[in-house]
Amino acid sequence: MAGLRKKDCEKNTLPWEFAKFAQTIQPKLVTLENVTGILRPFKDEQGNSYYAWFELARAFSGIGYVPLCLHVNAKLAGVPQNRPRFILLGVRKDFFDMLSPTFNEAERELFSQPIEFFKRTKHGKEIELGALSYRDVTKPADLNLFKNSFLRSLVVCSDNFVTVSEAIDDLRENGDTNGEFSKEREMKNHEHRSNSALVRRRFRLYQILQQVDNETHKEVLSVLKGESSNISEAGWKKLSGFDYLTETGEFVRFKTRKGFLNYLMRHPTKKQTQKALLADQPAPAALSIPDDACHYHHDELRTLTVREMARIQSFPDNFEFRSKITTGGQMRSFEVPQYTQVGNAVPPLLGRALGLAVANLLKRNIQART
Repeated sequence: MAGLRKKDCEKNTLPWEFAKFAQTIQPKLVTLENVTGILRPFKDEQGNSYYAWFELARAFSGIGYVPLCLHVNAKLAGVPQNRPRFILLGVRKDFFDMLSPTFNEAERELFSQPIEFFKRTKHGKEIELGALSYRDVTKPADLNLFKNSFLRSLVVCSDNFVTVSEAIDDLRENGDTNGEFSKEREMKNHEHRSNSALVRRRFRLYQILQQVDNETHKEVLSVLKGESSNISEAGWKKLSGFDYLTETGEFVRFKTRKGFLNYLMRHPTKKQTQKALLADQPAPAALSIPDDACHYHHDELRTLTVREMARIQSFPDNFEFRSKITTGGQMRSFEVPQYTQVGNAVPPLLGRALGLAVANLLKRNIQART
């Protein structure tokens, strides 16, 4: 879905247009990817809940496809990013009938509900929301079904996520060159953006806030937003052990809570979403706004480059992004800058994993004929 969370938003008609296209060309398999917001109910004009994913499954079932609905996460496929997504895999009924004898126990369980849903749809029976569920990788039982079926390529890194540092650390000016993604030093789309001294000091704060507990984090943000002028003694004890970048360009530790509070008040912000990356974790979902995340290393107090964000999306280094680096205002309706191209893309490694799952099923068709 691309529009407002309203049933009648014109921008939300694209999945149904895709269903019409599939009905016309009748491929053996169809795949559809969307943000996980599609799993949450919309509201119609009367305030009734409307589940777009369920209606979409019903639409594909109505044109002859058995709908397998999945809640996946790109980090499980080897993407260094926590990027949950909804996937609908539709299997044309005649192709499903050919495949079903090849299913193992996990695959039979995966499709048990979708095929019953399909039959009820074809017979015009009333279908309630509970008639179909989506398989969710966050649930151990469903994850096990992924691991033991043609969907295993989607969860190959479920026990060993690729971290941010593994993805981009070799791009640091002072970093080593042991990264697994690339060792080239000269590359496209890796121009550093200029950040003011004030922003750099604030980025250092965000790096520190990622290392303290949520309560202390909230206390500091309240001061930065002007909602509070104090932090607790417990919070101060945790924050006093870090080095902060000061107006003189030096890293220092504050000796008193008052001095630290004065420092915070000199760095106000209304930003709600800015945070630093965690080196030993996958990144948050890549967005099209570059200022939402800053680097994790204290020597790199800056936003990420396009290339770093592309690494986090799992793009190879030889893939070049063109157009403007950023844009704003009304021009966002006409231009697709580099950061937006990266942030809105399906991660290539997730696309590959989906391709491998589809190829597994198609290969069974070929083997059955030989």
